[in-house]
Amino acid sequence: MPISGFPEWMPPQRMIEQRMLDRIRTTFELYGYAPLETRSVEPLDTLLSKGETSKEVYLLRRLQADENAKDDDSLGLHFDLTVPFARFVVENAGKLQFPFKRYQMQKVWRGERPQEGRYREFLQADIDVVNRGELPFHYDCEMPLVIGDALGGLPIPRVRIQVNNRKVCEGFYRGLGLGDTAQVLRTVDKLDKIGPARVADQLVETAGATRAQADACLELAAISAEDGSFVDAVRKLGVTDPLLEEGLGELLRVVETAREHAPGLVVAELKIARGLDYYTGTVYETMLEGYERFGSVTSGGRYDSLASTGKETFPGVGISIGVTRILGLLFGHNALNISRSVPTCVLVAVPAEEQRTACDRIAGALRRRGIPAEVAPTAAKFGKQIQYADRRGIPYVWFPGEPDTVKDIRSGDQTEADAALWSPPAGDLQPTIAG
Repeated sequence: MPISGFPEWMPPQRMIEQRMLDRIRTTFELYGYAPLETRSVEPLDTLLSKGETSKEVYLLRRLQADENAKDDDSLGLHFDLTVPFARFVVENAGKLQFPFKRYQMQKVWRGERPQEGRYREFLQADIDVVNRGELPFHYDCEMPLVIGDALGGLPIPRVRIQVNNRKVCEGFYRGLGLGDTAQVLRTVDKLDKIGPARVADQLVETAGATRAQADACLELAAISAEDGSFVDAVRKLGVTDPLLEEGLGELLRVVETAREHAPGLVVAELKIARGLDYYTGTVYETMLEGYERFGSVTSGGRYDSLASTGKETFPGVGISIGVTRILGLLFGHNALNISRSVPTCVLVAVPAEEQRTACDRIAGALRRRGIPAEVAPTAAKFGKQIQYADRRGIPYVWFPGEPDTVKDIRSGDQTEADAALWSPPAGDLQPTIAG
């Protein structure tokens, strides 16, 4: 029986997921990110100190607690991959080469309310780069380019990466005279969920804003541009602050870098805040074209003090692809399909059971040359063996004989073939994904 929020894909969907992961992994490695996998559990105090997540953390407990085990109540499943990565960096700083660039592709767990595209167990694909002391800003500019390359090569709708900078928001709120900038950020982050009128009310109630200050916060959040024009739009609001200027300069660099390398990929969207408390500068959220109402499918940002030993700080910037989120939305709308339900390219027919060993040899010869092949399950009539291949979408059936022949069961074409030489067209070798 299905459990809400814990998806299980059928084999065709799982094959699509694997192809997507292959593309993402290849792209990450092309940019020099190295693979890492961290443990699934973290100390509870680590997980609870990183933003509004306490209601979402899954505890790890044994059914029968050991009275002498001190950690039975103090471990939780990680809710993202950034927090465990920061902990890993601090613990292994002496063994790492900095700047340290890594990617992780792992399951994470969040006890939020399941809905379309939102799950309690899901797969994320993250990249992060951290450094000792200071992290050059050009890495903030690289993040959207990597994501654009990774997702742009897949048969999925176009992505648009919305970028903002926390310094812009915090500097603007300070310049307005608002003291609790963190509360203002958290409230503005709810814009898409509750709308501007309720955000304004909450700014007055929870952040001590006047109506005029709340309106100014909403004016800032309404600014959006694909080029540097957002800088003038912010300045027209008449608020000044050194942190605001610093943030505008950084955000401009991200937008201009993306415009040069990937026009149309990035848009400055000044309402983006991100709910997690550890972000300190650039923040990213990505929308899937046609699926904007479901919210962000990749997100991340700059964090300057998440990884720290007390004496030493390791600032970082990262971005995370919600792999299960993207696929769940597209599967739910039948927007992705695969050409066959099995990897098999060739079914080797079995004329009679006593010939199975010879058929296994043919399949083995094909496999050694990288051609996915299986042998028919029974020596039924050839018509039934062809039906078996057809039901699974296997394009070719191989008939042992003197000589061997291979049939494309889609077109009916049948030709003589040698297992040591024959190859299918490149498009038939692996299942193909179509949007």
